Amino acid sequence: MDYRTHLTDETAKRVSRAIGATHIGVLFEHVSTAFWPSFSGVAVVIGLTLLGVHEVLPLGWRIAIWGMVALALAGLFVLGVWRLRWPSRAIAMSRVDATLRGQPLQALRDTPVSGASDPPSRAIWAAHMARMSTRVAAARPVAPEPMMAAKDPYGLRLVALTVLGMGLVFGSIDHAKTVAMTSSTDQIAAGPTWEGWVKPPAFTGKPTLYLADLGAGFEAPQGSQVTVRLYGDGASDDLTLRETVSGIGDGAAPDFKVAQSGDIEIDGPTGQLWSVGLIPDAPPTAELIGDMTRAASGEARQSYRLSDDFGVTKAVMAFERDVAAVTRHYGFALTPEPRPDLVIDVILPQTGSRTEIEGMFAQNVSEHPFSGLPVMMSLRAYDQTGQVSTDAIGEGILPGRRFFDPLAAAIIDVRRELLWNRSNATRAARVLRAVSYQPDETVGDGDVTRRLRAVISLIEDRVDPMSDERVDQVAKELWEIATLLEDGDLKEALERLRRAQERLQQAMRDGASDEEIARLMQELREATQDYIAQLAEQQGDQESEAAQGETQQMSADQLQQLMDRIQELMEQGRMAEAQQMMDMLNQLLENMRVTQDPNGQGGEGNPSMQGMQDMLRDQQELNDDTFSDLQNQQDQGPQGEEGEGQDRQGSDAQGQGEDGASDMGALSERQGALRRELERQRGNVPNGENAEGIGEALDGAGRAMDDAEQALRENDLGGALDRQAQALEALREGMRQLGDQLSQNQAQDQDGQQGQSGGTTGGEERRDPLGRFAGNTGQAGSDEAMTEGEDVYRRAEELLDEIRRRSAEQQRPDDERDYLNRLLDRF
Repeated sequence: MDYRTHLTDETAKRVSRAIGATHIGVLFEHVSTAFWPSFSGVAVVIGLTLLGVHEVLPLGWRIAIWGMVALALAGLFVLGVWRLRWPSRAIAMSRVDATLRGQPLQALRDTPVSGASDPPSRAIWAAHMARMSTRVAAARPVAPEPMMAAKDPYGLRLVALTVLGMGLVFGSIDHAKTVAMTSSTDQIAAGPTWEGWVKPPAFTGKPTLYLADLGAGFEAPQGSQVTVRLYGDGASDDLTLRETVSGIGDGAAPDFKVAQSGDIEIDGPTGQLWSVGLIPDAPPTAELIGDMTRAASGEARQSYRLSDDFGVTKAVMAFERDVAAVTRHYGFALTPEPRPDLVIDVILPQTGSRTEIEGMFAQNVSEHPFSGLPVMMSLRAYDQTGQVSTDAIGEGILPGRRFFDPLAAAIIDVRRELLWNRSNATRAARVLRAVSYQPDETVGDGDVTRRLRAVISLIEDRVDPMSDERVDQVAKELWEIATLLEDGDLKEALERLRRAQERLQQAMRDGASDEEIARLMQELREATQDYIAQLAEQQGDQESEAAQGETQQMSADQLQQLMDRIQELMEQGRMAEAQQMMDMLNQLLENMRVTQDPNGQGGEGNPSMQGMQDMLRDQQELNDDTFSDLQNQQDQGPQGEEGEGQDRQGSDAQGQGEDGASDMGALSERQGALRRELERQRGNVPNGENAEGIGEALDGAGRAMDDAEQALRENDLGGALDRQAQALEALREGMRQLGDQLSQNQAQDQDGQQGQSGGTTGGEERRDPLGRFAGNTGQAGSDEAMTEGEDVYRRAEELLDEIRRRSAEQQRPDDERDYLNRLLDRF
């Protein structure tokens, strides 16, 4: 029974179309199964023909092979016809029916076996037919399934398609024209012909061009290699090559390079003319962006921009000493010794395009003789052909590591002057002896003292003049002594931290993988934790460490969050933001070391403590000025040793003596003013258990200042420096005991407040300038978890903006504005 009798016309047409499309697919299956060997053979023959494989064979062999190939293809076609079985429409119908629930097509063709005369049975059968008719409406074509893998287990059809693809991509239709021709001697006998190729330089990334496939004109990059081959009897007479693109005139040279626009012509019976346009290779460009800056780690940093039409291959940053910009005093008054420019290769990105590069040059050159001096810098870029950009010029002070220890800074100054001119050796030895006078008070470390004395002996060695090797040896030793004084026991931890930072920054520039970033971040975390732990060990007594434990823990949490953020940004590919966060981390670590209270005491913001800090700073500045005058005095040499009749006792020497006396008078007056200020500050010292100790320390500082003032009046700079050092030590001792006293008073105040009802009495007096109440520890601040949450960085930025806004309001009290400015200086 026909299934269409139960369907509407529209449903019947839809089902018929589905069966017809499926029938075509079944036919494709049968044809592909039967003829895939012959199809594969044809694909192989076409691919090999386009590649010109037949041209390597003599004509006789070629005819024989073509005959065998034709017979093989015919046999495969006959085999396919024999294997082909034409599929019936019933097969297609059964495939469509199999995709429907309950096989409704088959059900619609069924007839009832019994019950045809029974009305209930007829009703049930009619309902069944209606249900099947509804299901048939969902009929859709079924995709063919050739199942070729089972028919071709060795994948020969795929090999054939690969050969055909290679012929289409790399072959030429011209090879197909030579099927019945020879390619070598037989072809030559047939008459003159030619072949030619244009191969652009590899760095352009452009493909090789086949001259026969090109029209009357084309463009080629500068430096492209042109190769032309002429074939046939008397080819040199029948075919002539002319070209004007090489710039060396017309000729018959078969190989030449494109250096300019022009023509290439093969003149003869089968010749052709091409007009060639030159794609020039422009030189690269280099640009410096902004000024050179110094990172917290001491790196010199300079942003730059490079560009080239085909890609920059190399960039070099050079630094030349700017002698004209150097202040010519002290050891720099001498003419500098010639030194080669500092030339450093710029690290370019290893991945991505190099046609446009924006990056940052970062290099730590703290130990170089130019460090800390004015320099002229130039950036130069190169491309693949060796073309060089115009130098991008800038100027500035070549940054280097900062030394905060006074003795270490003085040693670095001596080192810089010695590298300026080795004739400063005598001066360097005198200064080193002066700064290391009474080493127990100025140096302290016995190993440093011995090394300083060894360096002085090396400088004063008169057996041979100061050779280059000895200058380098002295410079290296002075650097190591200065870093040892600056870092102390932190040196190894600090070096490990710097190495970890450098490796991570290199990974940023090279676009490292997420796994490499995670490994380097873990290395940085471990180095940072080790550095903080070592820093905590240098914090004075146990009470100070206990008092600062909570603050240090909070700092460690903040650093951990900062490093997590750096890793997140790097994994997201936001390297510029990650570099900014790295700079912030470096600055935090440096500030942690530089601004660390040497005795770990509180009291910041207290009038008495603030006054002591100001006095300590002023006394240190006075020491520096005294030391500078001592250097000038040593440069002038001893006066009066060669008799009164010499020129140095003339009017010029007398004038210098009067200036020196005037300077001594100004220094002694400053020292006297500091002594009087010390007496005034004595009245601000709070009462307590340490009051007597504080008084003794300040008395000692006052006596040392008196002695220093008297020494300055007598022009005894060496003695004045000794007394000033004693005054500084006594002031530091007084500040330490004052910090202890303030901490005790603060604890007592807190205990008293906790005994009051609710602990809120006097709350307004315990607010800090930002309006915050004292926390549970008694310190002005907040007990809230300020470093938790995803929005901590935005909150920190908002707080910093608020501090800046309040510090700029002139109507606020001076104490409050001073406190806010100190917060800005710290962060």
